Amino acid sequence: MTVRGKCRCGACSYHIAIDALPRVYACHCHVCQRWTGSAFSVQALVPEDRLVVTGPISIQEVITEDRTSTQRFCSTCYGRIYNTNTRRPGVAVVRAGTFDRSEELDCVAHIFTAYRQRWVVIPANVASWPEAAPPDDFVRALTV
Repeated sequence: MTVRGKCRCGACSYHIAIDALPRVYACHCHVCQRWTGSAFSVQALVPEDRLVVTGPISIQEVITEDRTSTQRFCSTCYGRIYNTNTRRPGVAVVRAGTFDRSEELDCVAHIFTAYRQRWVVIPANVASWPEAAPPDDFVRALTV
């Protein structure tokens, strides 16, 4: 199966060679709130080597004391499509709203909920953590 998506203007598109739409998670940290201008960001972790992007991409590196995050944007509309991170080699973090069938995605985890907007209600049956999730628990939530 091939999962497809694109930026806001359609100048950049992608396909991912995976069996089904990936499960997604919401991040409520202040950085994600500022990146999106919204209450949280929603994204999917996919194997980087299965993601193929075409179109005019701009790259921005964000360097902190413990990692480098390489952001990929459409050079036309500046819609953020995905990023990679030196702490998770081989993993692409795709913005869920860019999937062609985003309304079919299943949000199975919430992280950094200590910073969530108080009007956001997280369902009791969905995994959540007040800060970063323990890596094994997080992977389990996304793959079950």
